[in-house]
Amino acid sequence: MPPTPRRAADPRRAGPVVLVTGASSGIGEAVADRFAADGRWRLLLGGRDEERLAAEALAREGRVDALVAAAGVGWAGPFTTMPADPVDRLIGLNLTSVVHLVRLLLPGMAERGAGHLVMIGSMAGRVGVANEAVYAATKGGLLAFADSLRYELAGTRVGVTVVLPGAVDTPFFARRGVPYHRDHPRPVPPERVAEVVWSAVVRGRDDVFVPGWLAMPARVHGAVPGFFRALAKKFG
Repeated sequence: MPPTPRRAADPRRAGPVVLVTGASSGIGEAVADRFAADGRWRLLLGGRDEERLAAEALAREGRVDALVAAAGVGWAGPFTTMPADPVDRLIGLNLTSVVHLVRLLLPGMAERGAGHLVMIGSMAGRVGVANEAVYAATKGGLLAFADSLRYELAGTRVGVTVVLPGAVDTPFFARRGVPYHRDHPRPVPPERVAEVVWSAVVRGRDDVFVPGWLAMPARVHGAVPGFFRALAKKFG
């Protein structure tokens, strides 16, 4: 569907443009609400054909100042039983479509010398998760993509953020076919993730964990991966 404004600032007043994908529910919807509440932003909200969306956004607004790539899907189960179609779907939506969106929008940001890219990653992409191998791989790909872009954009005012949530209280788990069943950590509300996204764009931040304590197991994984894997196998 074409991009549509939503509770944005007065369109007659110039303001920065934010493009949010996955805005129909969950994290994307909460992000759209947070930017709308700010009052300064013109919002363009995502449909299913994200490359078409980005092209129409550029044609309509002339620029995109911030991209929040929040669209994503999951699949849970042993990799040995995973059919080919969901493999392609996860890689296509969670990783490939984000790369193509950035390919379309980043040149304009770099030329203007300002802009921000936010990718919604996952703790799964940082440390891996059993029975979510392909999902974790797509989110891990975003981390490597973001780091590579930061090297290329050094010295510019174009920022790159990856937000790494743990479990979030959205329809994501129901849609993947397996509900969230752990007692800990408890899912955080999507509004908490949205606040982090807004802050990252407005104040400039790199990788951000939600909740913040997840940074500790991520550091343990990086420093002593064998120890981390032993704990993960023991405690799930």
